[in-house]
Amino acid sequence: MTVKIVIGLDGTDTGERALAFAKDLASRMEACELLAVYIIEWSPFTFQTAEENEQRHKRREEEINLARTRIVDPAVAALKAAGFNASGLVRHGDVAETLNKLTVENGGSQIIVGRTSADGFTKRIFGSATQNLVMHADVPVTVVG
Repeated sequence: MTVKIVIGLDGTDTGERALAFAKDLASRMEACELLAVYIIEWSPFTFQTAEENEQRHKRREEEINLARTRIVDPAVAALKAAGFNASGLVRHGDVAETLNKLTVENGGSQIIVGRTSADGFTKRIFGSATQNLVMHADVPVTVVG
């Protein structure tokens, strides 16, 4: 049976540490697939004109392409070069909710993320994406420091 591990990338050193941890874990398994995922924080709630929405959609597509070329594709290429079965995804949405949803949809059995922290007021009101993921994920979550 192939185990699928989802790695939440964020373009920072903590994401790189999560990737390294996932590689180490996968190297200890007989059959493991790695799915590198980058979520662009995106709220569906907006009050804009039709012209603003058109620009927003264009900006959204540009963000996806940028995240794919700068973060996900290099991570997947490095994983494949190291001999791993790997693929990648970039999506918009609430980070914790979307990462969990993609994990379930893709048959993931574990999520590995780096520890990140929001600061100040935002963290006190909403918590961090990592905290929300740990509290609400449908599969085990490993947080790498």
